[in-house]
Amino acid sequence: MTLAPVRAAWWSRAATAVVLLLVAAGCTVVRTAPEPLQPRVTTGPPPSPQPPVEPRAETSAPLPVEPPQQGFDPVRRFDEVRALWVVRYTMTSAEAIRAMIRDAETAGINTLIVQVRGRADAFYRSNIEPRGESIVEGPDFDPLALTIAEAHARGMAVHAWVNTHLVWGPAALPLSREHLVNAHPDWLAVPRALGVDLAGVDPFDRRFVERLVRWAEENPATVEGLYSSPSHPEVQDRVHAVWLDLATRYDLDGIHFDYIRFPSAQYDYSVGALERFRLWSREKLPEARWVELDAAYEDDLFGFVDGESALWAEFRREQVTRLVSRIRTDVKLLRPRLVVSAAVIADPDVAWSDRFQDWRAWLRDGLIDIAVPMAYTSDATRFEALVRAAREAAGTPERIWAGIGAYMNPAEGTLGMIDIARAEGAGGVVLFSYDWAAGEGQGDPTDPLLRRIGRARFGR
Repeated sequence: MTLAPVRAAWWSRAATAVVLLLVAAGCTVVRTAPEPLQPRVTTGPPPSPQPPVEPRAETSAPLPVEPPQQGFDPVRRFDEVRALWVVRYTMTSAEAIRAMIRDAETAGINTLIVQVRGRADAFYRSNIEPRGESIVEGPDFDPLALTIAEAHARGMAVHAWVNTHLVWGPAALPLSREHLVNAHPDWLAVPRALGVDLAGVDPFDRRFVERLVRWAEENPATVEGLYSSPSHPEVQDRVHAVWLDLATRYDLDGIHFDYIRFPSAQYDYSVGALERFRLWSREKLPEARWVELDAAYEDDLFGFVDGESALWAEFRREQVTRLVSRIRTDVKLLRPRLVVSAAVIADPDVAWSDRFQDWRAWLRDGLIDIAVPMAYTSDATRFEALVRAAREAAGTPERIWAGIGAYMNPAEGTLGMIDIARAEGAGGVVLFSYDWAAGEGQGDPTDPLLRRIGRARFGR
């Protein structure tokens, strides 16, 4: 079948969205004949109170070249970072938060990385995204503000953990009509296996999201849930707005990227992503080659991406890096001492080739202050190799914290990995997660894992 109607429908939806925005802004719409290549239009959510930020360059422009960042100056500096990832289910009540901070202090923890954007929702006071459904206290309760106040009083650093592109789990859809999944299903990433089937389905047709949910349920080894499309300009605007909102309104020590990647090489084959690649590739390819691919694209949805697979990978990698660069630049203008960190796929080659996450370049170019490789394994030799590779990429100890999957190991295994991280010169360790170490993984209820770790390795 010809794909021209599908592409026409996509452009029609995009044009309609632009018209509605212009009308809402009080602009007069003048209709003109479309150009052969239509530029994208960047829009975003209503801004939260924050200083104005210059708009970013178009996708086809080169990434800004900045000198490598030679160091960073956190407000709270520790000889060794001893951190916990705190999952959002602990950020639901004042009682749970205070208990967590007491447990952390008792164990000798000095840094908390608390999940405040779990699935495109907010565990803080946000005008951008809906409140986390699991929060049990009233609308005046601000989980992040309480965490900061209680932790800073004890000399502990607090970093806001922001999940970037994972926006919902494969479960019942979010209740809020304003949630990204409900309000902007056209922002969602599509796996290749569903690309053709969903190309002709309006994203606002319930079948579109239901099919993506079912795919995630059937393929848990490939994808954790629903992802937003990393190349979508409005997705990038949304994440950027969340970061600047947090940086502006909260006395944070840092903000922490997670899921700043594609779920796998099988994403994103949505019509929008394919069209954006088509436009982007115009400047990368010889004219004759681009025209040849464009002709093939009329009948083959994957004509461009299969014809130029290396370029397709480069495009996806650039979308991820561009967002990191944009956020880092604007956050540092507002808060130069705010630490920008990222949880990254521990194997840098897999991160680069399959998830399009070039974190070695991010470290090299100063786009992040700290990389936290998620070296989740029960194999001590493998853990050592992953930490060593990250330490070499980081250059200096303070730019690498070793992520330890405590949930995968007995207490002795976790203690051994702390020793390995120290021997390899990491600037600290981050345990995944508080919720496991103090709860499910406690073993002996009278002597939880977290307390044993503090006593055995953190001098508590």
